[in-house]
Amino acid sequence: MDSQQLSLFQLQGMIKNALENALPESYWVVAEISELTVNRSGHCYLDLVETDSANNITARMRATIWSYTFRMLKPYFESTTGQSFSEGIKVLLNATVEYHEVYGLSLNIRDIDPSYTLGDMARQRRAIIARLEEDGVLSMNKELEMPIVPQRIAIISSPTAAGLQDFLDQLHNNPKQIRFYTKLFPAVMQGKEAPSSMMAALDRIFDYEDFFDVVVIIRGGGAQVDLAAFDNYDLAFHITQFPLPVITGIGHDKDDSVADLVAHTRMKTPTAVAEFLISTADGFLTYLSELEQQFAGSVNDRLQESRERLGELLNSIDGAVRLRMKDEKQALEIAQVKLKNGLGNYFQHKKNAFRFLAGNMKSETGSFIRHQRNLLAHSVGQTRFAVKTIHWKKGNGLQNIQQKLNYKAEEKLKFESQHIVSLQEKLRLVDPQQILKRGFSLTSKDGKIIRSVSQVSENDLIKTRLSDGTFVSKVTANNS
Repeated sequence: MDSQQLSLFQLQGMIKNALENALPESYWVVAEISELTVNRSGHCYLDLVETDSANNITARMRATIWSYTFRMLKPYFESTTGQSFSEGIKVLLNATVEYHEVYGLSLNIRDIDPSYTLGDMARQRRAIIARLEEDGVLSMNKELEMPIVPQRIAIISSPTAAGLQDFLDQLHNNPKQIRFYTKLFPAVMQGKEAPSSMMAALDRIFDYEDFFDVVVIIRGGGAQVDLAAFDNYDLAFHITQFPLPVITGIGHDKDDSVADLVAHTRMKTPTAVAEFLISTADGFLTYLSELEQQFAGSVNDRLQESRERLGELLNSIDGAVRLRMKDEKQALEIAQVKLKNGLGNYFQHKKNAFRFLAGNMKSETGSFIRHQRNLLAHSVGQTRFAVKTIHWKKGNGLQNIQQKLNYKAEEKLKFESQHIVSLQEKLRLVDPQQILKRGFSLTSKDGKIIRSVSQVSENDLIKTRLSDGTFVSKVTANNS
């Protein structure tokens, strides 16, 4: 019995030798990095796992990348994939199986294939986009109407982001001197916590949706490896459901992230976002200037037409007055000639007989002449009064025309403003988030929206989304 006894160290040695003999070569292994730690010496310690379709862990093993290997593999992987070598990614590793008497079974990582991770990242991105399309939300934020003059800007960014100050300087010191109001909602922009942090910032902005015009998500600078946070389904879904247009300026020129694809407007850099906002506002100012010029031109044309008509009336009145005065003068002259001729003949034939009447006739002649002159003066006065009356009426008519034009312009602008407010209210009422708040819910199974009882069976797990969160239920009966 004693001859068969082994010490623990002896047994461990036998296991070690057996493994070395059974698995003498290195092997390419696919696994997901669950945990990653780098110690002071530069050694990298990994916890590798494999999961099934329900995300349950089916295998787990420790692995080690010694410092001299890790110094070469990490920058090679990150420069090739544009992805940080960190937890939560799938990798294809070349490793040997090792067994230590104290630390047990582990893998010694010797090499890594970045192309596998690139393919997995692309597959995950395609899966996220396909899921968003299947849910019918991929272009929802794009369908929102951009405000005519977006001046109240909600910013999601890290307070220390390289592009934040550039964005603010560009926006507030624009050469057009257009004023913007900006409010920063701080968030983590890289790493595992970034998606949830940005979603929390969106939720805070939602409380002030009636105040802000647009939301800007900017990052700027930094390494390409830190962009994985923007290829996240939950973050993308949040953006699609947001009631305000979202503009991204993440700061990279390569393939668009999922966040870029679902945002209303995608710009390359934070400064490009600022230029977009400035140009949009400046375009509206240009439109107003053109509208003002058109309105002023129309008013001037109307005034010119009125002036020309008034001039024509004045000319016609002046001509009529002159003609009337000429006719009256000719009539007076004829009367004077006739009177003179008549008196001469009369005096020649009746001079002696009517001498004593000469004084009376002279007086009557003077009265007749004065009467004719008074008639002429009265006619001239009436004519001048008529001219003044026409001038006064035409002047008042021009003032009324100008007042009517101003009133109609103000009424038109007021009507268009009310129409814009009405459209914004209608958009807000049909917003999915508002519908959820009114007591409705979205129920899904395996990530797909349930539209019929026939889609579920007993013991199925279903996920119900309300306005303030989600919960998971188990189907106990199907009464279809």
